[in-house]
Amino acid sequence: MALFSNLSARGAPWTKLSRLLGVGLLAVLVGWAGMALGANKSVQGAPAAAAKDDGGYDTDAPTAILIEASSGSVLFEKNADELRAPSSMMKLMTAEYVFRALQRGEIQLSDEFKVSENAWRKGGAPAGGSTMFAEIHSRVSVDNLLHGAIIQSGNDSCMVLAEALAGSESAFAEKLTQRARELGLTRSTFANSTGLPDPGNKMTVRELAKLARHLILTYPENYKIFGEREFTWNKIRQQNRNPLLTMLEGADGLKTGFTKEGGYGMVGSAVQNGMRLIVVVNGLEDADDRANEAKKILEWGFRNFESRTLFKAEDLVGYAKVFGGEKRSVKLTSTEPVRVMVQKNGNDKLIARILYRGPIPAPVQPGQPVGVVRVWRGANLAVEVPLQAAEEVGQGSMTWRAFDSVSELVIGLVRAGVSKL
Repeated sequence: MALFSNLSARGAPWTKLSRLLGVGLLAVLVGWAGMALGANKSVQGAPAAAAKDDGGYDTDAPTAILIEASSGSVLFEKNADELRAPSSMMKLMTAEYVFRALQRGEIQLSDEFKVSENAWRKGGAPAGGSTMFAEIHSRVSVDNLLHGAIIQSGNDSCMVLAEALAGSESAFAEKLTQRARELGLTRSTFANSTGLPDPGNKMTVRELAKLARHLILTYPENYKIFGEREFTWNKIRQQNRNPLLTMLEGADGLKTGFTKEGGYGMVGSAVQNGMRLIVVVNGLEDADDRANEAKKILEWGFRNFESRTLFKAEDLVGYAKVFGGEKRSVKLTSTEPVRVMVQKNGNDKLIARILYRGPIPAPVQPGQPVGVVRVWRGANLAVEVPLQAAEEVGQGSMTWRAFDSVSELVIGLVRAGVSKL
């Protein structure tokens, strides 16, 4: 894959090479006349990323991303892979860990956890930060701790949950990082449960959006807490810190954050006309800016985009080359529809590419994971969907296997020679 990507980036004759190496292209163009498809087997490589999308939109936020929740399609991004302090937006990871423990039956909402002196002193009223005002040595239910963490951004709430679930906050942070990897958040790291300043707390807006999407789709009942307007604990009534709830129609989550090193950030989500969008901004200079930028990006998305289905579930998407099989290739499908958001003006150019490590050794079983189809809108990666084998391919005869072995040896030598260019 790296060889193909490097050559195409340098302007090498990659079309000729793709034929030589058994690589192909699936191109999708969406224009005024509708949709035209062209396809052969597979492709490797990707276009260069851009900070500004083809629609000409930009934002004052140093880092930002906008995605559609159902498909995960990216509508806009700017420095989306830049690692920054996530501040209290990191509490989404703590919430995910607790939601999962509830889903697995490891804890119950009615379980009560003790407020330690450490949680009270570092995260409660004495600390002077965001808190649910839980009293020292009191016992608070998981339900109330979640409300305190999500609605009031309570640092004490998160610390109590962390200590109860892992024994210490540092041990809990290790579990968060491990869980993040399981969710495909490959760059996020965590040093505590709250997002309070620590060099070990780093996330990108892309991974925050991915996490928010996971929360919304996986834990719909728990997610409702994010949309609650207020929460009262210890006779202290506090408003939800998310300003989008009162600024934008359909807004129902998620989390704000601020530290001096990270600036002002926000993860927000809203639903309009049946479409849910998720926005993340970070690094802004004041709270009003983050609210206004998040609102403007969401409004732009709702105003300008609509969903298109490129392939229905189980439709033939393309082929992968097979090694040593009774057939030379195997059909590829997806268990879910391949949908992408396109601009309503109909001028988007989409490029879809199938990526896999191949050729696939026979035998191949139906449902066997093979690779992914990635769809770019302009220079932005819009969506990625896993692909699987749609049919069985048994082992070929000794003659065919010998032929494939010789073919791969020759192609391998060609690859080795080309890689020196």
